[in-house]
Amino acid sequence: MATAVEPSSAPSTPGKALSLPIASLLGAVYVLAALAVTLFLVPVLWADTVGVPGVSDAVRVMHCAVQLAVLVGLLWFGSKIAGDNSPTGVRSGSLLVALALVVTFAVARIFAATIEGAAGQMIAAVVALGLLYLAVRFFTGRTGEGWMVSLEEQGWFSFASYKRSLGLRVRRLTILGILIVGASGVYTLMSQGVLPDKWVIGIPFFEVGAVTLVNEAKFFIPMFIALVTLWVAFRAVNVPDFAEFLIATEAEMNKVSWSTRKRLMQDTVVVLVTTLIMTLFLLVVDLFWGWLLSRQTVGVLPGRVTTPDKAGQAKEAKW
Repeated sequence: MATAVEPSSAPSTPGKALSLPIASLLGAVYVLAALAVTLFLVPVLWADTVGVPGVSDAVRVMHCAVQLAVLVGLLWFGSKIAGDNSPTGVRSGSLLVALALVVTFAVARIFAATIEGAAGQMIAAVVALGLLYLAVRFFTGRTGEGWMVSLEEQGWFSFASYKRSLGLRVRRLTILGILIVGASGVYTLMSQGVLPDKWVIGIPFFEVGAVTLVNEAKFFIPMFIALVTLWVAFRAVNVPDFAEFLIATEAEMNKVSWSTRKRLMQDTVVVLVTTLIMTLFLLVVDLFWGWLLSRQTVGVLPGRVTTPDKAGQAKEAKW
């Protein structure tokens, strides 16, 4: 008996995934676009809706907080767009490529600003092209791809925790240390008054003059550093290699037999008294041997001689 079989539909061939360098370049463009929205579009919308920032420090701080919130939201949204099927290392690669583009622009700008005229523009263009060529060679090579994959596999761009229930005390102390270092830097920047109210830069190759990069640099930069410090403090203790080191450190500390408060005070007194006795002993020995060896009967050290000065009075004694 013949049986009719319905032919299955041919499986669709999935599109070819983007390579890591190309995906990282697209991600870098998104990161730079997010920075542009944060630094230029948000202040315009703020001025149209709330008013020109700078009326009071509270308004300026709120304005910077909104900018940072928009930047974090855009970066989070970009991470979600990349999805789980994106090439491993695309998040770290996007940041590294964006950083390379910013550094290239900064170096070219230095040459254009230092050397005046068309010569400066030409030299800056050559330098920019050279740096871009080196960046392309690096990110398309094995070393660059290894960096991108390694950074992402360490978890620097993830919210996941690594063995969160182990090594809690050492991890918290490590987080506290990183936060203290970051807070010290922020306090130094704000107390010394080295930050301008506005961060203005010149743009080479284009006749646009100076451009205001950050409107409230006095508040935005410290808040940005504080935000980065919080993220580094959170992620550093969750990097697998470093987290394993911290966990092992706390495990070894738990094996130590810690002295009681009373025993610690007793041992401290013993150490201080012993140090004082040894100091007095060495002083007495030094004075005794100095006195003995300076006697005329021994003659090892020259004796103490007092010579009169011109007025007939004794000078300072010399050995």
